[in-house]
Amino acid sequence: MGVSRLMDLLADSREVIRNDGVLLLQALTRSNGAIQKIVAFENAFERLLDIITEEGNSDGGIVVEDCLILLQNLLKNNNSNQNFFKEGSYIQRMKPWFDVGDENSGWSAQKVTNLHVMLQLVRVLVSPTNPPGATSSCQKAMFQCGLLQQLCTILMATGVPADILTETINTVSEVIRGYQVNQDYFASVNAPSNPPRPAIVVLLMSMVNERQPFVLRCAVLYCFQCFLYKNQKGQGEIVSTLLPSTIDATGNSVSAGQLLCGGLFSTDSLSNWCAAVALAHALQENATQKEQLLRVQLATSIGNPPVSLLQQCTNILSQGDKIDRRGSKIQTRVGLLMLLCTWLSNCPIAVTHFLHNSANVPFLTGQIAENLGEEEQLVQGLCALLLGISIYFNDNSLESYMKEKLKQLIEKRIGKENFIEKLGFISKHELYSRASQKPQPNFPSPEYMIFDHEFTKLVKELEGVITKAIYKSSEEDKKEEEVKKTLEQHDSIVTHYKNMIREQDLQLEELKQQISTLKCQNEQLQTAVTQQVSQIQQHKDQYNLLKVQLGKDNQHQGSYSDKTQVNGIQSEEVGRLREELEELKSNQELLQSQLAEKNSLIENLKSSQTSPGTNEQSSATASARDSEQIAELKQELATLKSQLNSQSMEITKLQTEKQELLQKTETFAKSVPVPGESEAGMATKTTDVEGRLSALLQETKELKNEIKALSEERTAIKEQLDASNSTIAILQNEKNKLEMDVTDSKKEQDDLLVLLADQDQKIFSLKNKLKELGHPVEEEDELESGDQDDEEDEDEDDGKDQGHI
Repeated sequence: MGVSRLMDLLADSREVIRNDGVLLLQALTRSNGAIQKIVAFENAFERLLDIITEEGNSDGGIVVEDCLILLQNLLKNNNSNQNFFKEGSYIQRMKPWFDVGDENSGWSAQKVTNLHVMLQLVRVLVSPTNPPGATSSCQKAMFQCGLLQQLCTILMATGVPADILTETINTVSEVIRGYQVNQDYFASVNAPSNPPRPAIVVLLMSMVNERQPFVLRCAVLYCFQCFLYKNQKGQGEIVSTLLPSTIDATGNSVSAGQLLCGGLFSTDSLSNWCAAVALAHALQENATQKEQLLRVQLATSIGNPPVSLLQQCTNILSQGDKIDRRGSKIQTRVGLLMLLCTWLSNCPIAVTHFLHNSANVPFLTGQIAENLGEEEQLVQGLCALLLGISIYFNDNSLESYMKEKLKQLIEKRIGKENFIEKLGFISKHELYSRASQKPQPNFPSPEYMIFDHEFTKLVKELEGVITKAIYKSSEEDKKEEEVKKTLEQHDSIVTHYKNMIREQDLQLEELKQQISTLKCQNEQLQTAVTQQVSQIQQHKDQYNLLKVQLGKDNQHQGSYSDKTQVNGIQSEEVGRLREELEELKSNQELLQSQLAEKNSLIENLKSSQTSPGTNEQSSATASARDSEQIAELKQELATLKSQLNSQSMEITKLQTEKQELLQKTETFAKSVPVPGESEAGMATKTTDVEGRLSALLQETKELKNEIKALSEERTAIKEQLDASNSTIAILQNEKNKLEMDVTDSKKEQDDLLVLLADQDQKIFSLKNKLKELGHPVEEEDELESGDQDDEEDEDEDDGKDQGHI
């Protein structure tokens, strides 16, 4: 119970007591998980964050630092407190800590210390040693509240102290590590330069620059590794900057891939190591990018053909200490060997490319077989690992470097036991265990920068399988290959059946859904049927009840109060209906007479058409008369159609009135008798009413028959009209034909006249010739002149006839 009393001291108004209470809680919570939980559940987070805000966040004094250290004690390696801190929305209250303000405001020593502890506190929540689920939820909260954006602002700001910048880079690294959303955001961050460059490119420039501090270069490498951790999209973007199709030909901008290649082949061994490890992380667990990187070509010198990146790496490796480099002697070779081992593992195509260079295998066997000092033993072990990868992941596509031949080469040149011993040098190295503990490359000096954390995992995975592969005989290899083939066949069969089962499951699901829908429809239909049956039964019951009531009313029907009035109305309506029927009949007779006239007209036209006139004058007058008659017929047809429409409207009106009369008669039948009258009077009145009703029914029947007859007559009139329209159309066609014949006859007459003129001309020419020959032609001339006169008379008659036409 003492902890709760101590927590009350944090709310004390006296600052001295409050500050001493913070220091006492620091000492109590330093290594005691139980007290850490009690303090956290006594609302310590809320009180400590309030004190930090009151003191001015990062601009505060030593009290802020003490509160931050106490928060660090409560959260570090305590998953329950971290979860409580996240669920209490306290991560959102950390964002104002990193609002550093104006860059020229100055950085006091206390502010630098406070910010340093604040950044460490963020790292406690997203540490790689925490459970993955807890880390990812904290990373999500930091992105949503804008904390990551605030950290990236400090990262790209100017005037930030070097240790704060380094710690900020490490903090951003762990906030984005393995979380895709944060990694994508970090890829989109640009530095405030002209033109703006991506933050990744700016950081890589610092990593491959040997003038930058060592801790800053390590932090940038860690940031790049965290950006690529489980980020296949980011790996593809980095590798794509090295491919020929995406390289900027103008050279205006430097890409991440170009910076890595520049660092890989520089004269600084630390830049070589960092670039090799960074490029290896771009290939980590990504077979697609390993194959893509084989396409990269490098121009080594002017005039020489380009070589592949893989070939250039092996060329530098084979040169060894011949190139003068600054830094460690073995650092460059270790970095390149780690890159090649990562590149060739789980990628048979890359192994084939590596073995295709005939100088590589002799170089590796020569390196492993030599007895060198302790410093070179690590390089020998890595060479043995690379040769073992070339055996284990070999697909036997090259005959000269098949698995069995490489094993025989090891046995002759090195010896199996010696090879395995050299392979074991890697895991026995003191720096190997140090690198395998944490993902962050944290080294006291550049000489210790030998192993990468992810590479230590690869060594653990491959050391055992390579040892087994070396000791296996050819028969065992064949058996293993056969087993692999059978397993692949079995897997293909299993996948085939799995696909079949999946398809059948889908079909079953569809059929089940259809059955369920059909069941629902069946149930709905059954319910509808039952409802309809019940409704029918109700209607039957109502009908029987009304039938019984009607029988009783007929037996005891009395006088009606408004019977005479209604009967009077009925008689008036019946008379009006009769008058309207008479008018309709007269209209019908009129229409029939008009139709008879039209029929006679059509007959006359037909007769005149069948016996056409011989002369053109009669045909012309007939055609003019036909056109006038056709126009008249069309007008009369339009009037007939309008009359028929009005007649049909009147018939429908009569039908509605008839329905009203029937309804009124039904109301008469259901009227209630008046009490107090004698039975005899009632009987006479009922008989009178029944007589009138029967008369009305008879009249309605007659009206129905008349309406039916009228409708039949109307249909007959319509048919006659249709027939007259058809005859008119036929007459029009025949008239057109006659006009065509007339035009043809005119053309023939014109042709005959032309022929006659030609004959006259010929006769005249013959006469002239006879005169020239001295023949007497006087009598003939007289005859011809007489004939010519006759012909002229005939021509005049023809001209008259044409005028008539």
